[in-house]
Amino acid sequence: MRVVVTGASGFVGRLLVRELLRTRSFAGTPVTGLVSVDRVAPADHGQSTDPVVRVVTGDLVDRLAEVFAEPVDVVFHLAAAVSAECEADFDLGMRVNVDATRALLEAARAQSAAGGPTARVVFTSSIAVYGRPAAGEATPPVGETTLPAPRSSYGTQKLMCEQLIADMTRRGFVEGRVARLMTVAVRPGRPNAAASGFVSGIIREPLAGQPAVCPVPPDLKLALASPRTTVRALLRIAEAGRGSGPGQLREATPVNVPALTVSVADMLDTLRRLAGPETADLVTVAPAPAVEALVGSWPAIFDNRRAADLGLLPDATFEAVVRDYAADHPEALADHVRRRLAP
Repeated sequence: MRVVVTGASGFVGRLLVRELLRTRSFAGTPVTGLVSVDRVAPADHGQSTDPVVRVVTGDLVDRLAEVFAEPVDVVFHLAAAVSAECEADFDLGMRVNVDATRALLEAARAQSAAGGPTARVVFTSSIAVYGRPAAGEATPPVGETTLPAPRSSYGTQKLMCEQLIADMTRRGFVEGRVARLMTVAVRPGRPNAAASGFVSGIIREPLAGQPAVCPVPPDLKLALASPRTTVRALLRIAEAGRGSGPGQLREATPVNVPALTVSVADMLDTLRRLAGPETADLVTVAPAPAVEALVGSWPAIFDNRRAADLGLLPDATFEAVVRDYAADHPEALADHVRRRLAP
């Protein structure tokens, strides 16, 4: 079993690679080769030293021949330009999100056409494919059968890729899987260029004793999934069998990663309760209309039944999300916060 992870140096990519290396298996089959692909070398040196891993560094399109030089069984396609980047640079989003995805799919198609395995391609899409109803309209829970109506270039590009994967799966070129990711929080390290980056920042920075700016109104509701829940969902969606029975996937229909709905105000209240008022007071609310418009276009309330059919549940509470972050990254906490959050 040879598995490829694109975007493997990104946060979710690193966690996914780590989990694959921990279990050494995919759907019960031993992983004998794991190809880590990214424009930059992995910061996690375990990827570079493990004999199962082959690190491929560079632009994905330029490295596809190397990636597919040996048969590929599974591809986790995480590489992408993120939301704010795509709004700022339309051509960048099209090149990274659409053109590179199509090139990857064509490489997988060529492998199958040459008599090789039909690759299982697991694509990380986004809730940005949906559009939130206008003010005053009803807001029923969003499910996989809700008509997508993206209000951003990023969401549009993700939806384009979803449709291409569905058609290529229908034609038998690839075995496609689509996981629509929620906002992943709390992320460690430096903020990225995603419009939703502040969601982690207003927790991560104060827990480290640093100030943070919240660019949206506190009453804005968000759909979140912790890193642990996100990686668990990716693997379950990837490994699920195809069919109409319990725990199986129907056709190439996307699956929403199970969502926890929480308002920014609730997040800050949780921070105050767990880490103290001096920590929560490090957050300043300073609305940024461009960020609010983008993040506010994403739905916040989801119907999680399809994920539940696969045995996946959302994070129980935002407190649990914060405690998971503190447990996984104690080195990132200020001393007084670490003492308060100690088990």
